Amino acid sequence: MFLHQAHASSSSSLSAAVAGLQQVPQLVPANSSAGGGKALPPSKMKKPPADKDSEEYRQRRERNNLAVKKSRMRSKQKAMDTQQRVNELKEENERLEAKIKLLSKELSVLKDLFLEHAHNLADNVQPPAGAEGSSPAPNNASTNGQ
Repeated sequence: MFLHQAHASSSSSLSAAVAGLQQVPQLVPANSSAGGGKALPPSKMKKPPADKDSEEYRQRRERNNLAVKKSRMRSKQKAMDTQQRVNELKEENERLEAKIKLLSKELSVLKDLFLEHAHNLADNVQPPAGAEGSSPAPNNASTNGQ
């Protein structure tokens, strides 16, 4: 029952609010067709349709056509410049990848040479005589007998 009374009182206050809104004067013309009920700025509303035969209209159209042409040319030029830059970067990337491949091969060859040299040095180095924990050098026993 209380819920029904609350609903009734809220609907009556809603009716009062709607009645109050109806008294507010309209700021936007009722025939506004700007989409979504948005008002047009005064600069757009004050211009009546131009006479297509007038000199002023012809000059404005000509200037606009030139501006559009210039804008499209700039846009095409920018696209061409971008494509040229893409091609240059692709070529540079290919050169750099080839250089990486070459340097990797060179590194591998040098690494193998270094390891081979280090292995040969280890085979030729004899431990110092009398060092603790070291085994006697080969051919030492045969020279002691003479």
